[in-house]
Amino acid sequence: MSVNTERFYGRRQGKPLRPGQKARLERLLPRFSVAGNAAPVGPEELFGRPVSDLWLEIGFGGGEHLLAQAEAYPDIGMIGCEPFINGVSKLLGRIEERGIENIRVFCDDVRLLFPRLGEASLGRVFILFADPWPKTRHHKRRIVNRATLDALSRLMKDGAELRIATDHMPYARWILQHVLAHADFEWLAEGPEDWRRRPADWPPTRYERKALQSGGRCVYYRFRRRNR
Repeated sequence: MSVNTERFYGRRQGKPLRPGQKARLERLLPRFSVAGNAAPVGPEELFGRPVSDLWLEIGFGGGEHLLAQAEAYPDIGMIGCEPFINGVSKLLGRIEERGIENIRVFCDDVRLLFPRLGEASLGRVFILFADPWPKTRHHKRRIVNRATLDALSRLMKDGAELRIATDHMPYARWILQHVLAHADFEWLAEGPEDWRRRPADWPPTRYERKALQSGGRCVYYRFRRRNR
């Protein structure tokens, strides 16, 4: 069993949950959660039925993108990873309201989830508007790093797509530098419009809307896992 011994950085809770939110979390999380620190689990075991593919979103925030993808692709199993418990509670409420069955939630550090996933099991991975940790002394906390890319390289299928978005331009350069330095990934952009505009099948998030409303810019990267 692989155990993460690195420190987790980031918030796990914001405002205290209201009684109704807490009750919803206690009621729904056991049904929709993926347990960590256990033996590898297959998609059929996770979802109780066969799925055509398995997608992972690392840090889903309020869950807008994850919900939209789950509704657009009901035959695909979606795993959303988010340590921020307020966001998890919000997502679970929307899952119940909309009757969505193809989402599973991991509410902890994604590095604890990696050992649970099988090699070459993921068809798509999303890392959208993660904390850029702008101070130089905090760059080691950035989720896009060599260790994460090594893990995703193992877990992603040949030809699988890695989608990363940010509104922080220094972090955008960091992302491109680190992913292009990894031999297992190739950038799919053929021109500037391929990373300046969000593709039609890429639902927006509230973080993106806030950035654009305040006059910011967003970068939308698409990378492919090279064939083994």
